[in-house]
Amino acid sequence: MNVHVVFFHGAGTGAYDEDAELASSLARHLGSDFSTDFPRLPEDDPEDGPWLQAIDEAIARTSGPVVLVGHSVGGYLLLKYLAMNRVMTSIVAICVIAAPFPSGDPAWTFDGFDLPDDVDRLLPADAKVVLYASEDDETVPFAHRDLYAAAIPRAITRTTSGGHQLGNDLRVVADDIRALW
Repeated sequence: MNVHVVFFHGAGTGAYDEDAELASSLARHLGSDFSTDFPRLPEDDPEDGPWLQAIDEAIARTSGPVVLVGHSVGGYLLLKYLAMNRVMTSIVAICVIAAPFPSGDPAWTFDGFDLPDDVDRLLPADAKVVLYASEDDETVPFAHRDLYAAAIPRAITRTTSGGHQLGNDLRVVADDIRALW
């Protein structure tokens, strides 16, 4: 069975190129039974609309079972998209890596950066949710993972290392995805 994996990169100038190493690592560790898509999102656009539209288009291109992976702001916006939209695609897992939590601290508090209070209930019911964060992340505080875990009680949490980019090695994410099969 070929499982489709879609990796959503973070935000900011150069984020797509920087996260290409993460997407490549994920694809390499998953192997040939998985196809990995790495769509270019509007990395410099501060508005949610274009991001959510790009996420919608990427998910619409999938078929069969799909695993959605989001890094940093890409993880936050993936959760926001899934909470706001009913997705007909069979989502097996949602993997969120080093994502900032809305209002998690003063650096991550601003208008429009929010999630519904009942985000867990709004996510696809059958999808596994796995949250990853590195204790040595200097971009998004490690505590944000635990804020997500409180908002999504069914989520599994993983503590990683290697900073915000996890040392450009997503073996732990690939291992978790493969374990679903």
